[in-house]
Amino acid sequence: MNKNISIVETTKFFVQRTLQNAEGGHDWQHINRVYKNAMKIAEQEICNKEIVALAALLHDIADSKFHNGDEEIGAKTAEKFLKENNVNEDIVNAVVQIIKNVSFKGGKEKRSYSTVELDIVQDADRLDALGAIGIARAFNYGGFKNREIFNPDIPPDLNMDKEAYKKSTAPTINHFYEKLLLLKDLMNTETGKQLAEERHEFMKLYLRHFFEEVGEKAFEI
Repeated sequence: MNKNISIVETTKFFVQRTLQNAEGGHDWQHINRVYKNAMKIAEQEICNKEIVALAALLHDIADSKFHNGDEEIGAKTAEKFLKENNVNEDIVNAVVQIIKNVSFKGGKEKRSYSTVELDIVQDADRLDALGAIGIARAFNYGGFKNREIFNPDIPPDLNMDKEAYKKSTAPTINHFYEKLLLLKDLMNTETGKQLAEERHEFMKLYLRHFFEEVGEKAFEI
């Protein structure tokens, strides 16, 4: 690492290069939005901002969805990069633990690690799954996986365990009920909760228009 360039800037370059061909909902633009959200929330919290920045930038460096379900590859990739750049061991360990615990995983998994830095990065990541950008990302990923947009005969399943959630091939609209609409009540920080509220209401408005336009009754959950 060039000593004249901060580890955060070095990490940005690494992530941009690594994700240059990534799926549009999990590319550098997603990472950059999460990073900006995380730093905004961090301003209101007592925390280690370097850990927040690095974890936000590296949280999706190797998402398991694009690596045959391997849930270890992201943390291992981040750890290798940070150690190669001589980052303090305590910071490396904190970032690795955040990456291991940040994702939704069906919303029923208990975190095995808990810090304010994880709270912040998790909220920042969840914010990017809400509102207008969350809607865009959901349909982008659905198209990437060649999923139906909507099927009135396939209702949302709110009782999936982690493995069932990972293997689900349900229509994209179901994802709103199975994840996106649940996120508002899972936010950790006060700032995250405030930012999530308006995005949540926008998604509800979108769904109301969607069901009106397709001429179907909205799912009851």
